[in-house]
Amino acid sequence: MNDMDMKDLTTPYSLDPGRNKVDPRAGIIPEWVDMNAPFREPLAKFAKVVTDRKNIKLGIEKITKESPEYWGLYNLITDAQCEIALKMEKRKPKTFEEIAALCPEYSKEELQKQLDEMSYNGVIEWNYENEKREKQYVLPMYVPGSAEFGNMNSRVIEAHPEVGPFFERMSRIPLEGLTHMVPMGGAGVGMHVIPVEKAINMQGESIDLEHISYWLDYYEGKYAASPCSCRRSRKTFDQGCADDPEGWCIAVGDMADYVVETQKDGRYITKEEALEIFKQAEDNGFVHQITNIDGQHKIFAICNCNVNVCYALRTSQLFNTPNMSRSAYIAHVDKEKCVACGRCVEVCPAGAATLGQKLCKKDGSEVVYPKMPLPTEKKWSQDMWTEDYRDINRINTHKTGTAPCKTACPAHIPVQGYLKMAAQGRYEEALALIKKYNPLPAVCGHVCNRRCEDACTRGTIDQAIAIDEVKKFVSMRDLKSETRYIPEKVIPKIGGGFDEKIAIIGAGPAGISCAYYLALKGYKPTIFEKNKKPGGMVTYGIPSFVLEKDVVEAEVDVLRELGVDIRLGVEVGKDITLKELREQGYKAFYIAIGCQGGRGVNVPGEDAEGVLKGVDILHAVIDDESYKLTGDTVVIGGGNVAIDVSRTAIRCGSPKITQVSLETRDIMPALPEEIEIAESEGIEFKGGWGPKEILTENGKVKGIVFKKCTQVKNAEGKFDPKYDENETMEIACSNVILSVGQATIWGDLLKDENVEFRGPAPVADKVTFQTTVKDIFVGGDMFYGPRFAIDAIACGKEGAESIHRFVQPHSSLTIGRDPNFFIELDKDDISIKDYDHVGRQQAGVKKPEDGKLSFRDTKLVFTEEQVKKETSRCLGCGASIVDPNKCVGCGLCTTRCEFDAIKLTRDNPDCSTMRKAEDKLKYILPNGIKQAVSRPFIKKTPKETAWLSDKK
Repeated sequence: MNDMDMKDLTTPYSLDPGRNKVDPRAGIIPEWVDMNAPFREPLAKFAKVVTDRKNIKLGIEKITKESPEYWGLYNLITDAQCEIALKMEKRKPKTFEEIAALCPEYSKEELQKQLDEMSYNGVIEWNYENEKREKQYVLPMYVPGSAEFGNMNSRVIEAHPEVGPFFERMSRIPLEGLTHMVPMGGAGVGMHVIPVEKAINMQGESIDLEHISYWLDYYEGKYAASPCSCRRSRKTFDQGCADDPEGWCIAVGDMADYVVETQKDGRYITKEEALEIFKQAEDNGFVHQITNIDGQHKIFAICNCNVNVCYALRTSQLFNTPNMSRSAYIAHVDKEKCVACGRCVEVCPAGAATLGQKLCKKDGSEVVYPKMPLPTEKKWSQDMWTEDYRDINRINTHKTGTAPCKTACPAHIPVQGYLKMAAQGRYEEALALIKKYNPLPAVCGHVCNRRCEDACTRGTIDQAIAIDEVKKFVSMRDLKSETRYIPEKVIPKIGGGFDEKIAIIGAGPAGISCAYYLALKGYKPTIFEKNKKPGGMVTYGIPSFVLEKDVVEAEVDVLRELGVDIRLGVEVGKDITLKELREQGYKAFYIAIGCQGGRGVNVPGEDAEGVLKGVDILHAVIDDESYKLTGDTVVIGGGNVAIDVSRTAIRCGSPKITQVSLETRDIMPALPEEIEIAESEGIEFKGGWGPKEILTENGKVKGIVFKKCTQVKNAEGKFDPKYDENETMEIACSNVILSVGQATIWGDLLKDENVEFRGPAPVADKVTFQTTVKDIFVGGDMFYGPRFAIDAIACGKEGAESIHRFVQPHSSLTIGRDPNFFIELDKDDISIKDYDHVGRQQAGVKKPEDGKLSFRDTKLVFTEEQVKKETSRCLGCGASIVDPNKCVGCGLCTTRCEFDAIKLTRDNPDCSTMRKAEDKLKYILPNGIKQAVSRPFIKKTPKETAWLSDKK
């Protein structure tokens, strides 16, 4: 994102200066191709007949060894078969007898053998689509056609992997100078998006061929689930999307017989099975497409396409010409109903849906969002292409920004969405929405540092919404088995989950999150945790009076329900090694062991009896609440953990607790409310002092001397404390507890592993979290240092995505990932006129009957009435925005919206006009001329098309 011009708010991301406009695969010849082999003239003639490349057809270029048409089929067709195919003519069906009459040199047995071999390799196809129902053989185009069929047979692609890049080239090169002239409906080129059926069921003006059910009825009883050739093709050059490619393409009619009988890994299925596959595709965010080369009354497949690999979707996305594939429909957002949850944005294959704002600007005007220009508006050139469309299409937010709460949260939880659901009493749905982004919402409801509240727009008026308290109310349903929410798995594989074994080292928030998201994708990961209980530092680093451990256990139980194997009391590196786990078949490792060790302060007397580490005492008390401290205690540190230590120490019997920090109270890193709670319990704070010496007597602590701290951070904001050694302070005590930072205890975990380190942390990619040992991924506190549970949760989710891609061979770890690119709207340029004047609600506190401090959590959860009042305070800052010039009308957005805020309307009925491939130039060329003539007269909205030059 660094090359984006963030100051230019009128330009879509894909038109920003610096975008890559160079074809990354141009001129690449696969390593498997033997360029020293003799040139085959019959193959060159065959290639010229079948190709759609204009320059080859017109004789401007010749077929050479470097031509993909040549090397792509070199090993799939013999010279003799080329001669037979040339006599067949492209897309002119012929019976066996007709072909035999053209090839008298062959006996019928030999000719049949040649045709069968060509069918097996995918060079020709066959059908019975004639009045006599006679079998006819057809020489297809390259795409859709032989380039795809060669990728569908696993034995062919394994033996000749060059057919993968061959398909990629032939689905692109012929279209480069053509796409901008293609009229609505595609004019017989490529594939055609067909909407999610339930998104258009209520559309009275829809026509039959826009419905999947129509085509299933049309080809009643003839369906075969066959492999996706795009998914297979991309894997041949390490750009796979990690879906299992099998079974996503539904061949219909005679094509179903063809893919089964010619061993293209197809299998017959029922209509019910086909519908189940379509539903699973929609759950995964795959786009339905039908073939578009045979006119209104014939298709041969309904595909379920992942935009990260699909070549048909590429034709519209790469060239920014949606007419190539779009349906007749466009998505529209009802901003009043929209809550900016962002789920439509995450699933949109075209990048048409992005997050914007609902609130008006300060002057009362609405934000005008830029639209991608179309060839009707601007003279087309390569500058308009977007080679990295798979990444650009995943950008979440417009440059002008969106709801600050979703932006500020490291996991980008749709706060506005679950607040609205809670306001409507839809508590289970609210919990389900939260759990799509956070597997530990109840934990976070107790201990989150609430960056969403810090950013909340409502805070500019009075007080921020008590987001965390609402989340706690909703998520506490997980503590009861009868209301616990177990999410449904969404698996990118037909027929079950994945078998690859994955080990997660550490059961803290990062490890739990990684396991959770892997389980939702269909894996059964194993977590190895050295402690007796899961949870990591949320269990052993947070006192029970802040977070009761049954909360952690309840949310971890959800993982068990999802099939995660949690092995407690097992220390990897000691009880078992990574090498031994590899020998047991584990394919990848996610290391998230946190920072469970305390740091010292490097002063005299630090080794005395009575000097403790804060994390050690927290851990000890979690295991045994009868743990006792005698005598006064000094706690060193200014963060939330140090306050937890102080509050723990007073409960362990220490009569007086003094907490001393480098920072003065006004700049202490601990939350102000945490400081206030500690003070109410009798803890005294002294800020602006650093330890100088721990005083001892007979090896035991008797006091501590501090020196005045004159600076904590330098002008650049880096930790750089300075002291006045002459000004000191002495405090008598029996215990000194150090809570000045945490460190990772590695043990022998990475012994004999070549993981590179930079300082205390392993070196890993900042996007994928992959280390220098390819099967080892890392995350959480041990990677970036002590942070908060929500940071680790977000990190674990990314780790799961990387590992899923890694264990599925030849997949890209980076292409098409959600970049989590969020920008906060400008809170200084918004108009807020009407809002609920209800004040922020406060959670109650249950006072102990005996009045004594205990290890129980006394803070109450909001009542339902408080939830209603608090959620009414939300200003509803954000909303999704749809660029109609990019929308392809797939309807996937409607399957995600739980507020009825986004719908399809049939804005472009001409897109449902299907033509035969033979007639394409009759429609493409006139449309190109029409565009050029009418372009200067197209009405343009200045702000939406501000990037358009004067020269049209």
